[in-house]
Formats: sequence, C-alpha cells, structure tokens
Amino acid sequence: MAPVKPATRHRISPVLSVGDVAARTGLAVSAIHFYERQGLIRSIRTQGNQRRFHRGVLRRIGIIKVAQRTGIPLAEIREALSSLPIDRPPTGRDWQRLSSRWRDDLNIRIEQLTRLRDQLGDCIGCGCLSLSDCPLRNPDDYLAKDGPGARLLEGAAGDVAEDAANAPARDDGHE
Repeated sequence: MAPVKPATRHRISPVLSVGDVAARTGLAVSAIHFYERQGLIRSIRTQGNQRRFHRGVLRRIGIIKVAQRTGIPLAEIREALSSLPIDRPPTGRDWQRLSSRWRDDLNIRIEQLTRLRDQLGDCIGCGCLSLSDCPLRNPDDYLAKDGPGARLLEGAAGDVAEDAANAPARDDGHE
C-alpha cells in the first residue's frame, strides 16, 4: 500500500486572473476588459504585463450586474462605485448605501412603465391631435405648455392628466 500523503491545504490566492474572474462571474473576458476600460473595476499588472484582480472585484462585478439589470446607466454605476474604497471588497453596508441611491430612480421608472402599460391603447398626450381620443384628453394640444413629448407618460402624469381634463372644451366642432 502506498503511503498516504497528508492533506495539503489549498491556498486561496489574493488575486485572480482575468480568466478566473470570468469563470467566477459568468462574464466574458471581453466584458471584464470593457468594465475595466469604463473605470468600473481595476486590475494590477504582473511583471509579465498580465492582468490580476483583487478578489473584491467579484463583489464589485456582482453590484454592477444587479445595477445593470435594474437599468442603471454605467455612468451612474461608475459614480456610485467611485465612492467606495478600492482597497477592500464592498460590504453589506456599502450595498445598502448604493442601492438606496438607486431606489427612488427605480421606483420612478416602475411608475412610468406601469403608466405606459396602462395607457398603451389610449392617448399619450403627444400633441398629434389625430386620434378621436385626443380632443377629449388633450384639447387644442393643451399639454404642449408642459413641454415636448408624450406628456401623459412623462413627468407628473397624474397632474398633467388632471390639467388636461380640466382644460376648456373645444368649440370648433372637432370631436
């Protein structure tokens, strides 16, 4: 019988290669390079000019992926991540602070999408005055005073819709 070797402890490296980061995060190597070019993550270089990432990059990438899934633009993600120390992984407290910054924006976008879904078949206040509904919901393009675009879907839509409902009735025979 061969002698049994004592169990060797697998030493966890404090740095990861770009391939290791890709394998752990499920991202393509090109995506990791892109995140680095965008200033979202940082690497160090070996003497052979190979990229190495501190293990904390895994959490940073996790935050990036969650933020992207909620529709946060990369510029806002970069700004938020720049508020974190680079010498340690983001903590639960860091995540709470970052996510609270995005929560209000996310709620506004959810509200806008819900309104879009609910009004998809109705007038959206674009000012076209071509639908039979427009003279009722946006007489004489009343909503134009609030700016360009689909006014019933943008901004304070509830207030705009009430203003349009209270607008003077058309008297030029259009319905």
